[in-house]
Amino acid sequence: MTLTAQIYDRLSSLVVSSGWRRGKEAAPRPEALIESARALPGLRSETRVMALAVEVLDGYAALDDAGKQVFFDALRDGFDPDPEALAGAARAYLDIGDPAALETLSRLAEPPRQELLRRLNMAPGGTARLVGMRADLLRLTGRDKDFARVDADFRHLLKSWFNRGFLELVRIDWRSPALLLEKLIEYEAVHEIRDFRDLQMRVLPPDRRCYAYMHPAMPDEPLIFVEVALTEGLPDSVQRLIDETRELLPPEKADTAVFYSISNCQAGLAGISFGNLLIKNVVAELSRELPGLSVFVTLSPIPGLRAWMEERAKAGETAIAKLLDEPTPAALSAQTARYLLLAKDGRGRPRDPVARFHLGNGAEAHRVIPGADISKRGQKQSLGMMVNYLYDRRRIEAQHDEFTESGTIAAPKKLQELARKTEAEARQTDGKKKK
Repeated sequence: MTLTAQIYDRLSSLVVSSGWRRGKEAAPRPEALIESARALPGLRSETRVMALAVEVLDGYAALDDAGKQVFFDALRDGFDPDPEALAGAARAYLDIGDPAALETLSRLAEPPRQELLRRLNMAPGGTARLVGMRADLLRLTGRDKDFARVDADFRHLLKSWFNRGFLELVRIDWRSPALLLEKLIEYEAVHEIRDFRDLQMRVLPPDRRCYAYMHPAMPDEPLIFVEVALTEGLPDSVQRLIDETRELLPPEKADTAVFYSISNCQAGLAGISFGNLLIKNVVAELSRELPGLSVFVTLSPIPGLRAWMEERAKAGETAIAKLLDEPTPAALSAQTARYLLLAKDGRGRPRDPVARFHLGNGAEAHRVIPGADISKRGQKQSLGMMVNYLYDRRRIEAQHDEFTESGTIAAPKKLQELARKTEAEARQTDGKKKK
């Protein structure tokens, strides 16, 4: 038995002797767990802290959704800073201004929730379980602003625990542990992996690669992974790219690396971005391994395109209404360029979520491709349209800065002109109708 296992067994025995688990048949009461959570930040003994952290996390895991909601309500209402103590510390700092007063102010300004979460993280497997707890928080509370401060404390700590210094870039191939390979099948979010045979064709052939970010606290759980195809030239079809009967390409003949599927794996890490780092590091890794690669692109879905077109059709754009009934490659390409480069969400960002991701990473919206995804999902989302986002190592940083600071979208002049022309035609037609 390992030392970790011995410690865990000892902690479990302490929990059984002191907590709700005395009767295994009895479900935990959220109120009892909340009282334990309140006591946790005040304990000094590390052994007692770990034992009580195990109790709280085990009890939380046994709750149904109604019980978890009660637990989150308590986290929201009972773990804020003391306003009177904080106000007093602020006055003392303004009056005195010495380092000790500042330290006191900083300590009192931190929500007690953060110290609670730190102590829960001391339990064996605590990090993974807190990631799962945040996934429940997001699922159960959604966009409820009352819980924003609870999520902010989770996010603050998870950003620290999952910063780049702790992440490990791992290549996943057919020799990787079976458990990790199973996770790829489970988490693939773009192009379904049907079975192990299908998975084998994604990671075994010499012209295929798969890379993931891993974290030492979650050794069996990928955080995010990307699937890569090595090709000659830019791809025109995702179905041909993942076709099991395709002719294999010797890696040394490839000039293009295609990122055709990127999947975030942990719902509890939503809003903590790894994709930017992952793609940049994979580009660097592939460049070292295969110096002949000169082009790095995605073959990306456009998940919001059809919904946007249907909105524009309902708003009276007859050209789009006709296009939905009788799609043609040229007209689809024009409207896709308009959507990707000009359509905005309520915050003034590119409306398409995949576009926001890649453009924010410093990529260029390089080329729109009709008929690139003939699957049912591809037709439902985007009428078969896909897009290449180009990652040019010479321009990634500058394009990232321009997009972040001013919203400038990098795209070839031809694509920009097509988008503006299509938008102008739509406005002109709309203007005529109003007259």
